[in-house]
Amino acid sequence: MNKVIVIGGGASGMLAAIIASESGAEVLLLEKNEKLGKKIYITGKGRCNITNACDKDTFFENVVSNPKFMYSPYSQFDNAGIVRLLERGGLKMKKERGNRVFPVSDHASDVTAALKKLLDSAKVKTRLNCEAAEILTSGEGEPDGKPHISGVKLLNGEALEADRVIVCTGGLSYPSTGSTGFGLSEAKRLGITVTDTRPSLVPFNVRETNYVEEMQGLALKNVSVRVTDSKNKVLYTGFGEMLFTHFGVSGPLMLSASALVGDEIRKKPLSLRVDLKPALDQETIDKRLVRLFEKNKNKQYKNTLSEILPKTMIHPFAMISGIDPDKKVNEITKTERDGIVVLLKSFPLTLTSLRGFEEAVITRGGVSVKEVDPKTMESKKIRGLYFAGEVLDVDAMTGGFNLQIAWSTGFVAGKAASISKQ
Repeated sequence: MNKVIVIGGGASGMLAAIIASESGAEVLLLEKNEKLGKKIYITGKGRCNITNACDKDTFFENVVSNPKFMYSPYSQFDNAGIVRLLERGGLKMKKERGNRVFPVSDHASDVTAALKKLLDSAKVKTRLNCEAAEILTSGEGEPDGKPHISGVKLLNGEALEADRVIVCTGGLSYPSTGSTGFGLSEAKRLGITVTDTRPSLVPFNVRETNYVEEMQGLALKNVSVRVTDSKNKVLYTGFGEMLFTHFGVSGPLMLSASALVGDEIRKKPLSLRVDLKPALDQETIDKRLVRLFEKNKNKQYKNTLSEILPKTMIHPFAMISGIDPDKKVNEITKTERDGIVVLLKSFPLTLTSLRGFEEAVITRGGVSVKEVDPKTMESKKIRGLYFAGEVLDVDAMTGGFNLQIAWSTGFVAGKAASISKQ
């Protein structure tokens, strides 16, 4: 029977521990926090978007970094697999818009409770408030000359023996949940390549802070956005919801954009254009403006805008349009009205940078997948060392895809780590 230590009690760690134990290993799960699944509690705005009930092709279309690496893990444990497993733990689930799967209760804590029930059923030993300090290896005793796992040293100095170690420590995002990058730094120390890391699924800073501060807290639903570079090359388009903050823009649309334009924005600022009326063409909007101005011809421009824009957007919109907010609409020229139409279809902002890891949903980059066997999640350099979840250089768009990566890789690592090598 293999002795398996799983470092990290998040999504991938709990899954790996359950599967390893159910597959016959003696499993110890180490968690530095006072409770398991701390990051799960805040995913999906506290509701936990468990997975996405899409088809296989759609899943891979939404994996941004190294999708091919996920072919084997996903084929071994897909979205139907995690649903069945959580149902075994007593969790009831529902499917919402965009095939997003949530607990019926809308409480992320129920997902963790189901996993905890499965951990208990599998007789996994768990140690909370227990922080790993070092992954221990023995000399090059294997026939192929590779070092192999011997255990884990804890922060308190205690050394724990193990035949296999599964690293599920996450990346660098949301450090408040305990993500310190331990797995990444240990991988580097052990000679394993770690690719450059940066925040992903994260809000943007914008240049026009004077405008966005006025609109702070405003959520725009059913808008279209387009992000382009300095050569006007389109880097991202999307439709949905965005949010203005005191520093810039956030919300589902912008978080998704960050996953695709993060590398480009590190080179130079990008242009964001928001179509406030995506269902209408410019001619239709102009006709509506003509009728609106005719009905309110003695009203000031700023007061008329309240019929087509949210309150907090009126002043910034008027300023950008270059029309005096106090000007009566019957004095607005055809050229000025054309400018309003263009602005409604292409409200401009300049994206200057991404926010930090403390606001990022996930980490881009991590343990190089070139040095991990996708069929087992085992390191190609160290025998008995496995990686799963966000610590790997695999990430995806919003919508439950990143948690599915955690479930799939955790399952594979747990299964493989339980098997004794002959």
